[in-house]
Amino acid sequence: MNKRRWVAVGIAVFLMIFSAISSTVTRVRETNNNMSQMNELLYGNGEPREKIIEAGNNSQKIAKLTIEGTILNTGTNGLFSSAGYNHETFMKQLEAVKKDPAIRGVLLVVNTPGGAVYETAEITKELKTIEESIPVYVSMENQAASGGYYVAANADKIFASADTVTGSIGVIMSSTNYSGLMEKLGVTDTTIKSGELKDIGSSSRPQTERDREVLQAYIDSSYDRFVKVVAEGRDMDENRVRELADGRIYDGAQALENGLIDEIGYPVDALQALKEDKDLSDAQVVEYTDGSTDFVNSWLGSQLAEIQNLKPSQEQQLTTIIEQVGTPQSPKAMYLYGGE
Repeated sequence: MNKRRWVAVGIAVFLMIFSAISSTVTRVRETNNNMSQMNELLYGNGEPREKIIEAGNNSQKIAKLTIEGTILNTGTNGLFSSAGYNHETFMKQLEAVKKDPAIRGVLLVVNTPGGAVYETAEITKELKTIEESIPVYVSMENQAASGGYYVAANADKIFASADTVTGSIGVIMSSTNYSGLMEKLGVTDTTIKSGELKDIGSSSRPQTERDREVLQAYIDSSYDRFVKVVAEGRDMDENRVRELADGRIYDGAQALENGLIDEIGYPVDALQALKEDKDLSDAQVVEYTDGSTDFVNSWLGSQLAEIQNLKPSQEQQLTTIIEQVGTPQSPKAMYLYGGE
């Protein structure tokens, strides 16, 4: 064959290969799209779905939100989360409130000992944005301590029962040092580090005075932010907040006496006050579901989701939680009542 024919054959082969690759890519995309659609049908889309819990005028709605359990980001989405608090789901609910022009008020029910510093601050930031245009009333249930009080502090009005556990304003970093035991067992820490403080907080060597000073400064910085949040939210002098914020807990009656809450009451009382104070007597009250289907909560659905790597295994969830709260070798600051 002459040169032109060889070129023609080469072009034809290239076009055949390109066509085969394009066809394969198209089929893969179609398969992925179909699988995505099938998964959405089986599990749901994970987006908040509005659920009416009290009939009323849907042009002026009150959104009821709930923080239940320790505030941690466990790395699971709303579809496959276990019982308790799910950070991704809650943040989506806050976003849904911001996007709905019919929402005229928020009732936030809090029942938590607090939790991670970052997630607590993230919730508070979004709530403050909402509070610029929408009143937020908080009702504390069994407990709203440490980070639980942090997220509530800026509300327009705070309710708690007389027996609610609240307060615990402060920061904690829990760790265990077993260097003394290692010495008795003849085990030596041979860590190589680039600087004196690179292994700060290590449980395998004695804590130095320098270690303690640096960690205390870090905790004090987080504590100062907590105090400012409370002072601004409760319109209270910072020095007075510091007097109250030595880590102690208060029941609802003590919290009322010290200006940390506004009224003794339960969620129904907070809701009624919100309606009366903000002229929302005819408002429709809604809450949000996580957008999952019943299949998600079934044994088959749970197993299938884990096989598809849509749901993290229990081991993966445990690893994420450990990373959130820290380890003896890498402790983390927490807005948490009761330590780890």
